[in-house]
Amino acid sequence: MKRFLVLVGCLIFAAGVLAGCGGKPTQENAGGSNTPANGSSNTPAKLVVGATAKPHAEILEIVKPILQKENVDLEIKVFTDYVLLNPALNDKQIDANFFQHTPYLEDYNAKNNANLSYTVKVHTEPMGVYSKKVEKLDTLSDGASIGIPNDATNGGRALAVLQEAGLLKLKDGAGVTATDRDIVENPKKLKIQMMDAAMLPRALEDLDVCVINSNYALEANLNPVQDSIFMEAKDSPFANILAVRPEDKDKDSIKKLGQALQSPEVKKFIEDNYKGSVVPAF
Repeated sequence: MKRFLVLVGCLIFAAGVLAGCGGKPTQENAGGSNTPANGSSNTPAKLVVGATAKPHAEILEIVKPILQKENVDLEIKVFTDYVLLNPALNDKQIDANFFQHTPYLEDYNAKNNANLSYTVKVHTEPMGVYSKKVEKLDTLSDGASIGIPNDATNGGRALAVLQEAGLLKLKDGAGVTATDRDIVENPKKLKIQMMDAAMLPRALEDLDVCVINSNYALEANLNPVQDSIFMEAKDSPFANILAVRPEDKDKDSIKKLGQALQSPEVKKFIEDNYKGSVVPAF
């Protein structure tokens, strides 16, 4: 009988010990997924930014470690066709985009009943004129073919570059949305061909001259400073911007991104790496 009582006592003691061990909550269960007792969280804010590869995504790579220190996790989503970037932002597939200048954004808003906005200006990319058939524009033959971007603002911008180069004249007030119908003087009877901006570097094999955005020139391993035969003035008003939805302009993570894009680190990177083909706008 004594042995029985001792055995029962031991079992009761053991059960009490096990219950005590099993009933104590772990730190993870008590406070949630690593959330401090005061309710604050150290989880980084996630920010997805769409961009074209060069120079925009390259610049964003410089920004990434700056934002990490500010507790912002930057994901860079590279688009090969910049026409898709504003729809992606408008449809909330991304949080911001970095590829365009203000006239392009305004034209998109007007044509798509959109209301996208921007926060900061980062850099300008002087547009260049390139050729594999002539070394100087004054040697162009009559009837030469010239490729320009087919979107409204970059097409008009390219025509303005050709006017600046002395090849043609546009009617007064044609502005950034000028088309070949706005040409009032064309002494060489140049044939203007509009096409997708990304295709222009390849078109150099067939056309006499192409006017190419610097981002696509860089992606095609063309150096805008060394390889272009004419270049838009560096004080061009077409600064590239960080575009956002208007309701997000005052978000902390968006503000931090804008500050990082205008940081001394970014300015130095642009000046050291692009040597005039991309120019800081701040």
